[in-house]
Amino acid sequence: MTDISVLIVDDHPLVRAGVRGELENAGLQVVGEAADVDQAIAAVRALQPDVVLLDVHMPGGGGGGGAEVAAACQDLKNTRFLALSVSDAAEDVVAVIRAGARGYVTKSIAPKELVEAISRVAEGDAAFSPRLAGFVLDAFGTGQVAPADAEDELDLLSAREQEVMRLIARGYAYKEVASELFISIKTVETHVSAVLRKLQLSNRHELTRWATLRNIV
Repeated sequence: MTDISVLIVDDHPLVRAGVRGELENAGLQVVGEAADVDQAIAAVRALQPDVVLLDVHMPGGGGGGGAEVAAACQDLKNTRFLALSVSDAAEDVVAVIRAGARGYVTKSIAPKELVEAISRVAEGDAAFSPRLAGFVLDAFGTGQVAPADAEDELDLLSAREQEVMRLIARGYAYKEVASELFISIKTVETHVSAVLRKLQLSNRHELTRWATLRNIV
């Protein structure tokens, strides 16, 4: 995991120090820190890390906070953004995802789960604290796919695979799915592999997008 480089953006020094310690202990490479919007944009462009761990509300710039940083750096195709915030408000979640972030987790997250979320985002997948994914699905569900088409695709999946698919699309970790459905993590992995194969998708990020476009939650 040492090949994942991370930039920490937060206006509270104690938060940055604590997060940095946890990430470095887990083997991630913290390449820098920033405390406001202007510093963050400059640091992202200078360092181009794999993942920017981004606070949502912070000073500087035009007042857009983390969403402003993500939007200003969307052209950096190899850098991905993961919001880490005390806020779990729908408007904050939707704003930063609309600006280009791949995920959103709250600061109540356990260190191990934060490392897992960073790893998923670095790999191109989505990562959300469970209930927050619903905000994104609600906001970006476009209804572009005819209901009949969605039903035909769902018919490819067993009832259990559909249950697993919905939880994964909402951002649940494998162990959270296992706990919710009272099955083993290995069984969850098997179901996810089957879902991706049947729907001809490559990863969790594509699965989340697939479910979003079909208003499947």
